[in-house]
Amino acid sequence: MIQTVPETRSTNADLSARIAAGERLAEDDWLVADRQTAGRGRQGRAWFDGAGNFMGSTVVWPGRGDPSPGTLALVAGLAVQEVVAPLIPPPAMALLKWPNDLLVGSAKLCGILLERVGEAVIVGIGVNLAQAPQVEGRETLALSAFGPTPDRDLFASSLARQFSEELHRWRSFGLDPLLRRWQAAAHPPGTPLAVGEPGEEPLQGTFAGLASDGALQLRLADGTTRTIHAGEVRLG
Repeated sequence: MIQTVPETRSTNADLSARIAAGERLAEDDWLVADRQTAGRGRQGRAWFDGAGNFMGSTVVWPGRGDPSPGTLALVAGLAVQEVVAPLIPPPAMALLKWPNDLLVGSAKLCGILLERVGEAVIVGIGVNLAQAPQVEGRETLALSAFGPTPDRDLFASSLARQFSEELHRWRSFGLDPLLRRWQAAAHPPGTPLAVGEPGEEPLQGTFAGLASDGALQLRLADGTTRTIHAGEVRLG
């Protein structure tokens, strides 16, 4: 089920509040907003609420035997990439960037935010369908740059189906197939990357794939490989 609301502060915050109040939300249900007044990205950054864009959240209840909940960012990224890829004419391509972005060239098209609430993980996804936000120091892009703006409701239905399918694969087959497919949909090995939180001196290296647990492998200039479990990652 996809519930659409004309305006809310944040779809992630709404689902979080409902879970905290004791509501057992179904995994296949989504909350989608026409407008968010206090949408959030990573580290609490404001998330643009442009009309016509996709802004929605769903919930996952990780169980015994499931892969690490943190790898749901890879599940969500792959689901978005599968839906978006047919909408972008070649030679442009939508490529995944670890851990939670979808890029076209160096421009950000989509962002993903995971939040843990008790036993649940809320998965928030924002996709620039109609408008691209102006973000200082970041290049952004909307799918409307490639043709008619995708219908938000049709996009939401397609994404909900694809996410459900990817979640089933994640549970049934584990991480190995997911990691192979994610890496095939990501920027190629050798892509220069910079890792570090704002205000920190970034660690420079190149993309060397993913570790068996979904962590980023960063090849340094001296030939060694650093495993990155968390951090701000930008194209170098």
